[in-house]
Amino acid sequence: MEWIFITLASLLAGFVDAIVGGGGLVMVPALFAAFPGAPPATLLGTNKAASVWGTAMATWQYSRRVQVRWSAMLPAAAAGFVGSFGGAWAVTVMSAEFLRKLLPLVLLGVLAYTLAKKELGRHHTPRFEGRAEALAAGAIGLLIGFYDGFFGPGTGSFFVFLFVRLLGYDFLNASASAKLLNCATNIAAIALFASKGHVWWHYAVTLAVANVAGSLLGTHLALKHGTGFVRGIFIVVVGTLILKTGYDAFLR
Repeated sequence: MEWIFITLASLLAGFVDAIVGGGGLVMVPALFAAFPGAPPATLLGTNKAASVWGTAMATWQYSRRVQVRWSAMLPAAAAGFVGSFGGAWAVTVMSAEFLRKLLPLVLLGVLAYTLAKKELGRHHTPRFEGRAEALAAGAIGLLIGFYDGFFGPGTGSFFVFLFVRLLGYDFLNASASAKLLNCATNIAAIALFASKGHVWWHYAVTLAVANVAGSLLGTHLALKHGTGFVRGIFIVVVGTLILKTGYDAFLR
């Protein structure tokens, strides 16, 4: 029953994550509910080992239909990899408790700004070109990559918001670019978890297949319905993140 439960959760996580990020909202609680006695690092490592395949599939699907700005995004992905590995190392020597309490407040600001700016992310008008865009995207990759390795919740949504707000992308293009960077940060985390034996590969394979199936469906809907649909899902996911992280930080 646990296998069926977490496989269905992985399917839903892949669907949500492909559109706007936030698949961990579904998958991580499902793993902790199914295996309450397991080491947290093992559950997190297993989640990453499964979800990276859905993220990679979404990246490939988007790249066929959306004009990803590779000259900026590939260096940004490399920066995200370095940042994520650095964040994963940092969490071994310092506490992430301050982020636990700060995160819901930051997400609330992101949601309020998105709702207030009705035209935010509706039009794709990149603000930078060439080296300037690569540097700006690289800074975002390094910062959010470090956050992903150090703490993690909402990484995909932060990538999307910053690409929209700072780089001038629409929500569809921002989501496509965010997938590439999320792939890089996930690979860095997997490398760390796997090196310490914190991945259940026998579960990860099944979960990966389900995650890819959900990712294909989510990507199809995002490409079919466009920026307005992605913006709507972004608002729902960020709102849910606020409730989840707020509960974890102040009530649990």
